[in-house]
Amino acid sequence: MTLTRSGPRVLRGPARLGRRTKLLAKRLAGGDIAIIDHRGLDRVSAEDLIAARVCAVINCRQSLSDSYPNMGPLILAEAGILLIDVPDDALFERCRDGDLLEVTGEGDVLREGELLTAGRVLGAAELRAQTHARRDQIGDALERFALNTIQHMREERELLAGRLELPLFATDFRDRPALVVVRGGGYLDDLRALRPYIRDVRPVIVAVDGAVDGVLDAGLRPDMIVGDMDSASDRALKCGAELVAHAYRDGRAPGRERLVALGLPHAVVPAPGTSEDIAMLIAAERGASLIVSVGSQLNLVEFLDRDRKGASSTFLTRLRIGEILVDAKGVSRLHRRRPVGALGFVALGILIAVLATLIWTTLKL
Repeated sequence: MTLTRSGPRVLRGPARLGRRTKLLAKRLAGGDIAIIDHRGLDRVSAEDLIAARVCAVINCRQSLSDSYPNMGPLILAEAGILLIDVPDDALFERCRDGDLLEVTGEGDVLREGELLTAGRVLGAAELRAQTHARRDQIGDALERFALNTIQHMREERELLAGRLELPLFATDFRDRPALVVVRGGGYLDDLRALRPYIRDVRPVIVAVDGAVDGVLDAGLRPDMIVGDMDSASDRALKCGAELVAHAYRDGRAPGRERLVALGLPHAVVPAPGTSEDIAMLIAAERGASLIVSVGSQLNLVEFLDRDRKGASSTFLTRLRIGEILVDAKGVSRLHRRRPVGALGFVALGILIAVLATLIWTTLKL
């Protein structure tokens, strides 16, 4: 079917398809049209798409959550990226990676003049209004979160009781601060702000899954990588860090096959919760004096924005290690760069004064 279009906005670009947004983001380039399958688009995924400089995002699911005013869609729209919700995932059958598509400001998706699907454009003004209206539903979301947390407390008591069986690790945490880096909102900015702290304190750096690529790009070397190893690049996994594959409680480890195929030695930790939880618990159980979280959820709003059951286990983990856990933003504000330059000038001034005194004394003699 050929469509006659009206309206000034028509965007053209190659299609890039991916049902897991965090994996798709790694192969996106500027000007791409991202086709995703992401119900309730969260903030972190939206920031990944913005960083990739896509020109449009076509979501085969509902971008707005029914249960909570998730911020991902609004962040995309305010960044000037066209966001279109289409009614089904037929594009995954009709399109291939690299197909040149056109999308219109009315929500039509075309290839060589053929209408592939028609969706609904989510504009910034509409999203702001809907986000504000849905805040009235936050009480229901809080109740679901609380009930889910109680369920986790019943099923995953190991997280609170500290009865996880951990192997011996080569990484030494004893009486050292640890930096646990998660691929969360603004984590790269936090890493940049923490440079003086990292330089002065030299903490153990633990990267969780795909965050390891950001750590390396920031010029840092991780001591340990924890996760299911699905979103870290091969380059990152081969950086020399100790590898810990997070497994289900029955021992199945999704990331083990990839590490074996790459010929990389690794440990396996079967445990409930998320990889972020396991990374923090490893640091705590192995004697870290302080745990600085980078990119992790900071408050209840961010927990809800992730809209996943695993957020409850993360909440419990924070209760378990709360006395030694601090957030990167707080550390960067408290830790100030050492005034090396100022001290250097003071020392130089003293040295000049001493030399001048010695020369004057010699001349008098």
